Amino acid sequence: MTARRAAVVTVALTLTLTACTSQVGGQATPSSQAPGSTAPSTDSATTDPDNPFSGVSSCSILNQALAGQGYPKAEPLVANPKQGCRTTKPASGNTPGVDVGLSLNPGRGYKENVGNPSQASEGNVNGRPAVMEREPLNAKGQCDVWLEVKPNSRAFVLLASGSDTARACQLVEDVAAKVEPLLPKN
Repeated sequence: MTARRAAVVTVALTLTLTACTSQVGGQATPSSQAPGSTAPSTDSATTDPDNPFSGVSSCSILNQALAGQGYPKAEPLVANPKQGCRTTKPASGNTPGVDVGLSLNPGRGYKENVGNPSQASEGNVNGRPAVMEREPLNAKGQCDVWLEVKPNSRAFVLLASGSDTARACQLVEDVAAKVEPLLPKN
C-alpha cells in the first residue's frame, strides 16, 4: 500500500466526520452542528444514554472482525482517535495491500455524508440497513459501507485496495458482515 493510498483513505475517513450531510442521491447541505463544536465522543468513559457507542472501541471491533486475516493491530485515526481506527495489510507479490478503516459516529444517520451519491445503493448487511458506496472520492479501488446503528447513529467501514473497485467492494462487504454482529443491536 502506498503512502498516497493510505493518505487518501485517511482523508476519506476524516471527510465523513465533517459538517456536511446528504441523502443518497441528494445534495450536500450544511449540518445543524454549530461551527467549532465537536462531534460526540465515543470515549469509554462516556455515559451518554443516546450514544449507542458508549464504552465501545472501534479498534477492538475492527481487530475482532479482521482476526486471523494477516492485518496488524488497528490504530486510532490521527484526525479523530475517539471515533475511528484503521489498519493496513501490506502488499504481497501481485496482491495489492489493503487499507481498512472503521469509524463509529453517534448522532449521524447512516445515509448522511455520502460523498458520491450516484455510486451509492441501499441494502442491508446481515439484515441491518446499510448504504454501499463505490469510489467514494472518485478513486478507483475504494468502497465503503455505512451501517445503521440506532438511535440515529452509524458505523462506517472503508476499504481501499489497489485500483480494482469491484475487488474492494467485495472485500468491504466481507469486512462489514464481520463488523455488523459486533455493533450495538438496533
